[in-house]
Amino acid sequence: MELIIIIKVAVAAGLGAIVGFERELARKVAGIRTHALVSLASALFTAISIDAFRGYIGTMGYDPSRIISNIVVGIGFIGAGAILRHGSRVEGTTTAASLWAVAAIGVTVGVGLFKEAAVITALIYSILQIVWFIEKKMRIKWGKIYKSEEEEFRN
Repeated sequence: MELIIIIKVAVAAGLGAIVGFERELARKVAGIRTHALVSLASALFTAISIDAFRGYIGTMGYDPSRIISNIVVGIGFIGAGAILRHGSRVEGTTTAASLWAVAAIGVTVGVGLFKEAAVITALIYSILQIVWFIEKKMRIKWGKIYKSEEEEFRN
């Protein structure tokens, strides 16, 4: 049982680090270490609540989903700390969302769904990378559109 928990925690840390790597590349405050730790801890809490207390499954008062629900709520506090307001601009919402997502990856690994966690990690990484690229292209295009409309309005 101990080896299974160690494997789950290591896999979750690795998957969280992948998402954190993208945040690190984007020069965000929560990078590889933060994402790896959030995913690792989520997997550990989940694995312990399921694997370490297997003998209590089906007994009154035992509900491992309570641990998972508390992970979901608790990670909100960390995510809220990643969100910063600069005048009218708000920054850090994507990082907060990615922290929440790696907590979900950790829970997924913690319940033993390794393949699913790997696919989810790839999806999250793709969203962060590919959608960012598309947004950048759209901003450039929209910026040109807005500038040309502004010039027409002034003339």
